[in-house]
Amino acid sequence: MTAATPFRVAAIQTVTGTSLDDNLARADALIAEAAHGGAGLVLLPEYFCMMGRHESDKVAIREREGEGPVQRFLSEAARRHRIWLVGGTLPMWCGDDNRVYNASLAFDPHGARVARYDKIHLFGFTKGDENFDESRTILAGKTPVAFDAPCGRVAMSICYDLRFPELYRGLARDGEGISLILMPAAFTYTTGQAHWEILLRARAIENQCYVLAAAQGGKHENGRRTWGHSMLVDPWGELMGVLPEGEGVVSGVVDPARLAEVRQNLPALRHRVL
Repeated sequence: MTAATPFRVAAIQTVTGTSLDDNLARADALIAEAAHGGAGLVLLPEYFCMMGRHESDKVAIREREGEGPVQRFLSEAARRHRIWLVGGTLPMWCGDDNRVYNASLAFDPHGARVARYDKIHLFGFTKGDENFDESRTILAGKTPVAFDAPCGRVAMSICYDLRFPELYRGLARDGEGISLILMPAAFTYTTGQAHWEILLRARAIENQCYVLAAAQGGKHENGRRTWGHSMLVDPWGELMGVLPEGEGVVSGVVDPARLAEVRQNLPALRHRVL
């Protein structure tokens, strides 16, 4: 599916807390702000529904396929605002009683779920007092996912996936590249400061597509600090909008003419050999 007309997209940035109800209420207000601003596709950040005091807290709110308050919230919000809505991530049931799938769900303007992506690459990091090992509470997904929207072919991914460019190369159809990469994330302050913008711009440049990144951005109730800097990057790697920290919305237009211009001027996708 190739986009024919410019299409506005928006990334929502949150500073998610420990209360599911409060987090959904804040997300609802920000979705409304994005939709009223003309966005046809809205992306929420990773863990938009909860960042618990303990990593295991996500297991307590995990949902089964097609059931649960978070999935109902996303479906209803998409239908109410008549938008494509991608729910950053939420914990979904898996066969392990102590773990979840960290899943990103996409809903169309009718509220129907059109895609689900389970995070494939699980973050691990140790530096001083910072220690993260997502595999303790998350079961890795196995299948890359893309879906078609009015802006073209949309590649789904989550946070740590950003460091693995082969994921996105594999999602491009023969003769048709990706139009938009989605990147819901909760980058740590340390890794975000060092690599976030560089990696986002690299993925946009090498795939000659737009990248929409929705981040957690600030000091959280559980003591964690995330980097923020939600942004939209164009196919030449130029920043179209950035929100450094705090709650808010970043929006911009996915323009098929801009995609075509970049790919015609520098036909790197056609020059691929391997």
